[in-house]
Amino acid sequence: MKEFTPEYLDRLKDIIARRDDVQARKELADMHPADVAELYEQLDDLEEAEYLIKLLDGDHAADVLMELDEDERRRLLADMDAEDIAKQFIDHLDTDEAVDLIQELEPEERDEVLSHIDDVEQAGDIIDLLKYDEDTAGGLMGTEMIVVNENWSMPECIKQMRMQAEDMDEIYNVYVVDADDRLRGILPLKKLITHPSVSKIKHVMEVDPPSVKADTPIDEVALDFEKYDLVAMPVIDSIGRLVGRITVDDVMDQVRESSERDYQLASGLSSDVGADDSVWSQTKARIPWLLVGIASGIVASLILSGFEAQLSVVTALALFIPIIGGTGGNVGVQSSAIVVQSLANGSLDIKNFSSQLGKEILIGLLNASVISAVILVYNLIMLPEEPAVTVSVALSLFVVVMFATILGTVVPLTLEKLHINPALATGPFIQISNDIVGLIIYVGVSTACLRFFGT
Repeated sequence: MKEFTPEYLDRLKDIIARRDDVQARKELADMHPADVAELYEQLDDLEEAEYLIKLLDGDHAADVLMELDEDERRRLLADMDAEDIAKQFIDHLDTDEAVDLIQELEPEERDEVLSHIDDVEQAGDIIDLLKYDEDTAGGLMGTEMIVVNENWSMPECIKQMRMQAEDMDEIYNVYVVDADDRLRGILPLKKLITHPSVSKIKHVMEVDPPSVKADTPIDEVALDFEKYDLVAMPVIDSIGRLVGRITVDDVMDQVRESSERDYQLASGLSSDVGADDSVWSQTKARIPWLLVGIASGIVASLILSGFEAQLSVVTALALFIPIIGGTGGNVGVQSSAIVVQSLANGSLDIKNFSSQLGKEILIGLLNASVISAVILVYNLIMLPEEPAVTVSVALSLFVVVMFATILGTVVPLTLEKLHINPALATGPFIQISNDIVGLIIYVGVSTACLRFFGT
């Protein structure tokens, strides 16, 4: 990875200012696309960055574009017309990357860009891929792959492979199909060397390779890649015909983006933002849950206002309000985090709803018993003259922990069943719910205990 020192950047900016094309191309010639993208982002002046991009050849420029941060990419494309986008970038990208790029454009721009693509076959493939949901295998796959027929001889297979490979940057697998284009197997490249005289491909291919259907959600695709340790996976339609392939780098990009979205959702951010986003964008992402938190605080104050008489009589009850809310929130987040993580890595199936709930209830009983016992012993020592407080706090904590455990388990499982991102259950939603319900439980239990002890 190249390091861009302040001295290097100053020298490069001087080259750009002089419009020294020869020297600028020399600086970029051996630079990896990811390094050029990083350099682009470090140049404050958009004109300087665009100047460098225009000096790159088609393939290099396209690779750099896809390495750019999404916001930087949009900023660059905003100053280009549809024909330039098609000629300089789309024509040099694989179909899966071309689809990703076109999906970032405004709807009215997409058709215009597609109309300027020189390769009609590529344009057709892109249009077909745009029909798939972007969160499915079909929306992630590319159509560039080597495909051979199971009845071909090895010499014929090698001839066809050479022809197909001319337009491909990377070759991961050789896919074997029948006369109806249905996937039959994979031909390992080793077999080409060790079985050069075999009569037909079907005699040496590996049958029934792992594959996914085009409508398979990306999360499931990622789990299959991990399960089978794959670098590429074929995609088939509903009747088994080969329609594309997904590579591990595409999957990793999606997993990273999904993890970032889940983390931000769990942190109370309503949309995907970064540190380099505008003040307004970050404010819009943060304010919704903050307003919900304010609303929950108002509700909590209203609950406590109805408890004012009891608090004025036994002020010690107020000391334990933070413990009730904090414990409930922590327990709820713990339970939901385990469920969400298990759903994400495939170790928990939504069909096991009842068994998981039963297991969490048992864990909740153990946790509630320990926590209640600790606070009970503490209050017996510190507040021996306040039996109502001692019992009400211990009993309230027990009930709150049980409620939080159940809520933290049920909510993410229910969201998953409703096809809503369960990561929502690990953030402010659980915390706020437990705060309000915890106070209601504490008020109710304390009131009953005060009456019982005649306080």
